[in-house]
Amino acid sequence: MPRLPIINNRLLKTEFRLAQRNLTDMKILVADPVAKEGVEVLKAQAEVDVKLGLKPEELKSIIGDYEALVVRSETKATADIIEAGTKLQVIARAGVGLDNIDVEAATRRGVVVVNAPTGNTMAAAEHTIAMMLALARHIPQANAKLKGGVWQRSDYMGVELRGKTIGIVGLGNVGSEVARRAQAFNMRLIGYDPFVSADYARNLGVELVSLEQLLKESDFITLHLPLTSQTKMLIGAKELNKVKPTVRIINCARGGLIDEEALLKAVEAGKVAGAAVDVFVKEPVTDSVLFQCDKIIVTPHLGASTTEAQAGVALEVAEQVMAVLKGQPAKYAVNAPQIPAELLTVLAPFMDVASTLGSLARQLMEGQINNIRIKYSGEIANYDTTAIKVSVIGGLLEGISEERVNMVNAALIAAQRGIKILEQKETTCENYASLITLEAVTNAGTTTVAGTVLRGETHVVRVNDFWPDIVPTGGYFLFSDHRDRPGLIGAVGNITGKADINISSMQLVRLQPRGQALMILALDEPLPEKQIQKILDLQDVYTAKVVKL
Repeated sequence: MPRLPIINNRLLKTEFRLAQRNLTDMKILVADPVAKEGVEVLKAQAEVDVKLGLKPEELKSIIGDYEALVVRSETKATADIIEAGTKLQVIARAGVGLDNIDVEAATRRGVVVVNAPTGNTMAAAEHTIAMMLALARHIPQANAKLKGGVWQRSDYMGVELRGKTIGIVGLGNVGSEVARRAQAFNMRLIGYDPFVSADYARNLGVELVSLEQLLKESDFITLHLPLTSQTKMLIGAKELNKVKPTVRIINCARGGLIDEEALLKAVEAGKVAGAAVDVFVKEPVTDSVLFQCDKIIVTPHLGASTTEAQAGVALEVAEQVMAVLKGQPAKYAVNAPQIPAELLTVLAPFMDVASTLGSLARQLMEGQINNIRIKYSGEIANYDTTAIKVSVIGGLLEGISEERVNMVNAALIAAQRGIKILEQKETTCENYASLITLEAVTNAGTTTVAGTVLRGETHVVRVNDFWPDIVPTGGYFLFSDHRDRPGLIGAVGNITGKADINISSMQLVRLQPRGQALMILALDEPLPEKQIQKILDLQDVYTAKVVKL
């Protein structure tokens, strides 16, 4: 399947009615320090304001002027700020976490939220290893003592990593890279993560265990999880009572995963040998209970603080911001269907087909919609079709909902409207390698349309009982259902000609000679209602509708 340029895929537009605007007319607000490499990418294509240290009230008062907001961890994109951002199309977090962005509020508003989950992966993994080594050999404490004028070796007897068990909680991007590096130290690797397969863990050399077993067996425990309602205070007093007294705990992920006071008490009581913490419940922080203990190493959220990581993160979010504003897919959209890069070549053209079918069905159907049925036939049925389904909904609801319908909120709006969505897959297809069929069921009947990809282009190949071959051109089409008889085509052409509407192409599909037929005219301009009525007044014409594809 040849890959279409993503810019041609209308389904991936943040707004399905995105106005034809120059990107230079769009404004982007950078509210936190972001590496210059990313800011330069944004400035090359749009108007960018860098305003750091804004108070919530200040941000709320100006956010309505911007189509995009770029933050790191300092600025909070709360629900009221998102609500005030009436033009917002995308919020970008230059980092991994999203705890400072109200993703649910953004989804309700149809705002795409993106982050940069891979840009600082290596930096965070290396910092974790650095913290583990520092813990094992008391490096910060020994450094401070010696610079204070004291040569004292006996107090800093360390341990080797070789042969020790490292428990990795969370085997995402960073956790996986930590696992790969820990293997170089000849450590035993165990991990806890309910959302990875045994095969994946096995390939990393990690034995999957329960959290309780990990706590009991680990010599080093490192956390690599997002902060959610499920993971908040994952390690508290109860969990710390299960660990070895020789265990050392590292948290370079998110503040709030560990109960800080419980950790301090465990270290001071000798239940935990030491800890290394790079993240805190509240940041920035200069006074924490963890600072009271010399056995706890602390750093000011340095996990991603490398030159390479900051440039990588900035470029990653900048590219996604511009993609969304251009109507292209965001690689790491967190509240929209994510498409693995290796599947994008296959899925993107069919997402365009799906949006076209949804749009066509909306313009052709009559009555009150009840449900839609989507059938995937042939090769496309072998893939995850979630993004295709959302694209169908987006095309179907374009211009109907009061909310901005896009890839983020299309399914939510459909559910709120009580539209039931049924899907069916079959791996065989009689006439095409792949075919998507959409049935829009209303109280007036069912409108059926189908489409496929041929030679890299969207082709509509079915309209109800007829099998035409229509290539959407971005223009207007007249669909006329009628009885096939001599002179009818000429009569329609006479009406369009007198209206000075040019016909660029024409198709006629009929069930049988002088039987029911479908005429499809490609028009250079929309046909006025007056002329449409004249066509309907012709003998043997049943329907006449102008649609835009």
